[in-house]
Parts: sequence; structure tokens; C-alpha cells
Amino acid sequence: MATLDQGDRDELSDRQYAFPKQRKEPLEDASHVRNAVARFDQVKDVSDAERDEAWKRIQAAARKFDVKLEERSWRELGKPKR
Repeated sequence: MATLDQGDRDELSDRQYAFPKQRKEPLEDASHVRNAVARFDQVKDVSDAERDEAWKRIQAAARKFDVKLEERSWRELGKPKR
């Protein structure tokens, strides 16, 4: 994953983050998308509606960067696979 320093993060537009209001979880490449999924539950002080919107942004970025998501919803994260 490309490391983003604070200057790089500051240059990103809000729409390049899963959580734009908090500027959390940048979606710059495939590695960042996978990281956003892995850290999704660690984002604090966001509503379910904000999580729904963040998940849509993650899904769009996953399609763009050819990342396969096992989960169809953020609510499935961390649950055992059947």
C-alpha cells in the first residue's frame, strides 16, 4: 500500500474517503480498499446511515480497483463465513 503522509491526505478530496466527513479510510488503490474493509468497524462516532454510504463508496472503489468483496453489506463484517 502506498503510504499517505498528512500532506497527501490533505490533498485528497472528500469523495476519495470511505468516511468523508471524518476523512477516514482513503480509497486510493486496491490496498487502501482492502484496508478500509479491514478497519471499517474501528471508525468511531458514525451513524448507520454514514456506514451505509461508506460501504457504497468502498464497493465502488472495489469495482474500480478489481478487489473482490466477500461481504454484501458492512453488517456482515466480522461474522463467520458459512
